[in-house]
Formats: sequence, C-alpha cells, structure tokens
Amino acid sequence: MRAARVAADAAVVLVFVGIGRAVHAHGFNIAGLASTAWPFLTGLAAGWFALVGLRHDGSVLLDGVLVVLSTVALGMALRVISGQGTALAFVLVALGFLGLTMLGWRLVEAGLRNRGLRRGAA
Repeated sequence: MRAARVAADAAVVLVFVGIGRAVHAHGFNIAGLASTAWPFLTGLAAGWFALVGLRHDGSVLLDGVLVVLSTVALGMALRVISGQGTALAFVLVALGFLGLTMLGWRLVEAGLRNRGLRRGAA
C-alpha cells in the first residue's frame, strides 16, 4: 500500500508541474517536464525516506504534512541552486496546491477506510 501512496504523491507533483507549464506556455514535452519536476520529486523522495525511517506508511495527515513540507522546501531550495527561480507567489501556489492535494487524498482515503471499518462492525 505504501507504493500506491508514493505513486499518488508523485502523480500530484507531476500534475502540478504539468499545469504550471501549461499556464505559463512553456510547452508540454518530456525534457521540460523533467526539468521542472526533478526538484519537487527529489523533495518528495526525501520526505518519503524520512517516513520510511520513522516506520510510517504515509497514510495519516501528519505524514502528509511532512511530505508536503519536504516537497516544497527542498524543491524550492533545489530550484534556487539550479537557477530556476522561486518567486513568493510561486512558493505559495506550490504550498497551496501540493498541500491541498496531498492532504486531500489522505483525507479521502481515511474516510473510505473508516467507512469500511464501520460497515465491517455492523
């Protein structure tokens, strides 16, 4: 199940990057997508490595907060190092979009899990 959660977070990052590239008319090609995505995917990987080290499965909201903060903070730091830029508005949009989506799917999963538990108890 952990692999599915990692994949869900990675998909969120790729959607974020894809939307950003489309909105800013940067075009949609693999090289451009990879160039924009790698800092965030690296931050995401760092967050997930931390969760694995803590023996968490990434399912709870607090796990999601760690992953979001790692993705955005490290992603922005790597963008600065690589000369890609990090305007405040971009940082806020990234934090908002990635926060809502990464925490959102965890809330949906928790609701479905709780619903299944209630059905099983009935």
